Amino acid sequence: MKIIAIGMNYSLHCKELHTDEPLPQEPVIFMKPDSALLKDSKPFFIPDFSDRIEYETELVVRINRLGKNISERFAHRYYDAVTVGIDFTARDLQNKLRSEGKPWELCKGFDNSAAIGDWISIDKVKDIQDINFHLDIDGNTVQSGCTRDMLFGVDKIIAYVSRFCTLKIGDLIFTGTPVGVGPVKIENHLEGFIENEKVLDFYIR
Repeated sequence: MKIIAIGMNYSLHCKELHTDEPLPQEPVIFMKPDSALLKDSKPFFIPDFSDRIEYETELVVRINRLGKNISERFAHRYYDAVTVGIDFTARDLQNKLRSEGKPWELCKGFDNSAAIGDWISIDKVKDIQDINFHLDIDGNTVQSGCTRDMLFGVDKIIAYVSRFCTLKIGDLIFTGTPVGVGPVKIENHLEGFIENEKVLDFYIR
């Protein structure tokens, strides 16, 4: 199982973190190892190598078929469920690595940095490109988005990624975060929603 993540997939988020950079013309891809996965409402422990861990709330898609060089018009056949995930980012480490021109996988791929919630069957979703999702921290909504605002839709992402690496059953795709990322702290209670259904619920320790 591999975790594929999309960066800079919402224009307002691009402006939020990358003001001076143009919007991407193709999906921006990075990977997380399977050891990054955090599920079953287990707590997230803030690592000792960062002073600023930030949440990035995302729609996550689960791959259910083996595929390579998938056509965009057939991509909808290759996933069976969605959920809300948190792409935890060590922002201070990312800024340091970017300023030095170094790869920044470590700030994204550390242990438990890919939290996921309960899965919702794709059969219950009317249109994958019209899903509202949001994150509450301590009962207050801190980030919300809709998949209609993606720069690159889910099917286009799947077609693009499958040109370079074979998608396998159980692979996860984090589809990018909207505007509104921010830091977490110990004792925060995170709850993620698809529409009005809570699918993600855990604490920061």
